[in-house]
Amino acid sequence: MTVIELTRELGKAIQSDERYIKLAEAKKLNDGDSELNALIGKLNLIQMSYRHEAENGGDKNKMDEYDKQFQEVYGEVMLNENMKNYENARQDVDDMMNYIMQILSLCVNGEDPETCEPKSQEECTGSCSTCGGCG
Repeated sequence: MTVIELTRELGKAIQSDERYIKLAEAKKLNDGDSELNALIGKLNLIQMSYRHEAENGGDKNKMDEYDKQFQEVYGEVMLNENMKNYENARQDVDDMMNYIMQILSLCVNGEDPETCEPKSQEECTGSCSTCGGCG
């Protein structure tokens, strides 16, 4: 089996992992949440208004007001239960992917694929030259 074929197998395994499945389910719930989508649409409009103002000279008072509005709406988005669940599921998948990437990095650097183990963030020395990557 080639490296690419093995990578595709890894992709299948990732998609069957419980963490990935939870993320996909959380995304569907977000997509179906009309209140959440209205808030996200409002965020996008505020961002567009901010960018438009910045491109046209940028009245500081208007930009400050857009920033304030953005922070308020963003806070509402992040309090939404579906968004909270999505963010937690996304973090779990990100953690899994970081762990996988660290193992691959260690292997590329000559470590034994059967026994190499990435250091946890708690073990970080601060020197990137001694590490397989941050998680």
